[in-house]
Formats: sequence, C-alpha cells, structure tokens
Amino acid sequence: IRKMLELVPVNQTRFYRDVQEEEARSLVTRQLSRRLGELPNTVKAQIEQLNLAQTEALAEELLDFTTLDDLLNWLQQQSVG
Repeated sequence: IRKMLELVPVNQTRFYRDVQEEEARSLVTRQLSRRLGELPNTVKAQIEQLNLAQTEALAEELLDFTTLDDLLNWLQQQSVG
C-alpha cells in the first residue's frame, strides 16, 4: 500500500508535460502573430501538431522570420524531416 501511495513529482506527470507543451505552443503562436500578422487557421493547426522540442526550435527560429513564407518553409521542413 505504501508503494501505491508514493507520489510522483508533478513535473514528471503526463498532465504537466501536456500543459507545458500547450503553453509553449500558445506563446509561440502569439509571438508569430505579432511578428507576421494574423496566422491562417491551417498554419495554427500545424503549430498545434508540433512536439515540445519542435516548438522550442520554432521559438528560436521565428526571430529570423520576416514573412509568412519563412514560417511555412520552416513548417514544411519539419514535416519532411
């Protein structure tokens, strides 16, 4: 019973990781919208499919984007790679 009641640290739970990923994608989407203007829903949907590592990479790359095409090219590379 003692073993069953041991608590897993919150930051190691699936829920915590899911929330962390969602918050990261939300932040990146807001940053992209501010930099490039309103994003098409199809692009937002593609961003929602990124995992945390890809989202973090996008957070760095978006600093170099000047057009929506830059973002679209980056997203295309992610689906190929």
